Amino acid sequence: QVQLVESGGGSVQAGGSLNLSCVISGDTHVHYRLVWFRQRPGKEREGVAVITNWDGRTYYADSVKGRFGIAEDNAERMLYLHMNNLRPEDTAMYHCGIGYNEGPFGLALVIAGTRFWVNYWGQGTQVTVSS
Repeated sequence: QVQLVESGGGSVQAGGSLNLSCVISGDTHVHYRLVWFRQRPGKEREGVAVITNWDGRTYYADSVKGRFGIAEDNAERMLYLHMNNLRPEDTAMYHCGIGYNEGPFGLALVIAGTRFWVNYWGQGTQVTVSS
């Protein structure tokens, strides 16, 4: 079992910045992908960013590319999402997750044309951007 807890959400005006954090605990596989996804009111779940722990490769949704940055601190078991130039349409509940291989439980995300499986995720942290 893996537990993930997000923090750092809040309210900000358009053009502002926020930094989200995610604490990871429990037993993880040697190789995994860490993801951020969001759920906007009335919208489908959207993958935001992915980082692979074995080579540090990153993937971003087109909607956030150039504005958001995903980073991992493996030693501290932390995941971050640095969000700049925020827009009202970024308002959402943001979740962090970890994925290994597809199984009977979990969810699928498509980011930058690539499908990622998420085995565990946290409860989320709310980000609200006002115009």
